Amino acid sequence: MVTLIGIVAGEIWNFLDDHGETSLDSITNGIDKPEKLILMSLGWLARENHIIVARKNGNYRIKLNEKRKNTAKKDLAI
Repeated sequence: MVTLIGIVAGEIWNFLDDHGETSLDSITNGIDKPEKLILMSLGWLARENHIIVARKNGNYRIKLNEKRKNTAKKDLAI
């Protein structure tokens, strides 16, 4: 399961790299994986400080942490 979470985390990272800051809904709609798996992967990315999650106007917005972006490709093997 940990491997699958890591794989989806890489997909999320690529999605954010392509789309920039986006909503949680955009991620769950843009990645063809179960929502619970996406949420677990987002939690892992947040814990590792790869993403920044903020609540704006009642919605969650997610973006890559630019300070970690250069090391993310090594960490996520993408």
